[in-house]
Amino acid sequence: MTVRSKSYLVVAFALAVAGCAGQKTHDLLNKTTITVPASDIAATHEIFVATTRQRATKNPRQVYDGDRSLTTSFARVDVTVPKSHQLGAIERVKGSANSNPAKDFTAKDVTFYEGAPQFAKAVGADIAMSGGRALVFVHGFNNGFDDGIYRLTQIAHDTKYPGTPVLFSWASSGKTTGYIYDKESANAARDDLEATLRMLAKTRVKSIDIIAHSMGTWVTMEALRQLAITGDRDLGGKLGYVVLASPDIDVDVFKKQMIRYGKPDKPFAILLSGDDRALKLSSLISGDKPRVGDYGNAADLASYGVVVVDLTKTKSGDRLNHAKFADNPILVQLLGDRLRTPAALRADEPDAVRFDDIGQGIGKAVGSVAEVVITTPFKVLTVGAGG
Repeated sequence: MTVRSKSYLVVAFALAVAGCAGQKTHDLLNKTTITVPASDIAATHEIFVATTRQRATKNPRQVYDGDRSLTTSFARVDVTVPKSHQLGAIERVKGSANSNPAKDFTAKDVTFYEGAPQFAKAVGADIAMSGGRALVFVHGFNNGFDDGIYRLTQIAHDTKYPGTPVLFSWASSGKTTGYIYDKESANAARDDLEATLRMLAKTRVKSIDIIAHSMGTWVTMEALRQLAITGDRDLGGKLGYVVLASPDIDVDVFKKQMIRYGKPDKPFAILLSGDDRALKLSSLISGDKPRVGDYGNAADLASYGVVVVDLTKTKSGDRLNHAKFADNPILVQLLGDRLRTPAALRADEPDAVRFDDIGQGIGKAVGSVAEVVITTPFKVLTVGAGG
């Protein structure tokens, strides 16, 4: 295939994806407030935010847009989840229409913090009240600020995460045609994520868990690599789980990052899927170089001290098969089962016991719905179909 034909294929695929997604305004806030009975609301989640986006001025309902800021801004968004919510779904209205809190995820309040000290005080107080754990979510390519807020709300709600959710929102353009822009935005944000993790570590937090998705895994791995270079790769012992879902990272680059980071001391998982169509596009743009998220050699990745979970034979809630970890009801329940046990406890278990437990947990969760292959530095487990 010639370079020109590849370029045409990339553009055609991007346009097809954009056509399926429709026009998105990325509005987070409603034009007007819709009041519903409290009995229609399942929960209200306080999402703390560190972002390298600019405040939205053209459309304030976006809160933050896709333009880059040279400094980190801080906020908190309160989001309600309807009682009618279905596990794995993010119920939203289309476009800029008002959401109905009885049917839709709804952002109802936004609090802005003047700077890092004020934010650290607020998030630290919440962490202390919620048991000493924080979950940092780093979103991926083609995400508006609203997408990250609602995805983390859904993850926190569906996994029943016992701690404080913190969104790190880097300046994705929120457009399918903005891949190169997003790549540069991700590069620009790695210092800010490192600083955010260090800030959280200085609170009374006991464990900082990280879930990163797609291109957000690049930002995360770079921040972890930078922490390792400074001799503080585990944030003073406070780093908990690291989950890289559908990593949009060149395989060779990831290996170099892991060599610099070293063998993880806490559970470190890669969730990949051979049918991830979004990563096929990324591979084409990157010169046919394999991405970690659809890499076919799990044992090769596991040799760097990580657990590789192959989700190829599980179903996804979107046609790109790019967010199975969060939109597959069974998998999100499994993720919750893992997260509710602090990573430090799992790290203290013997390796064989820890990995067998992971396999048994997936087997029970998946049952006969699908098959999941788990590759560890020690063994390969195939579970499902009666697991």
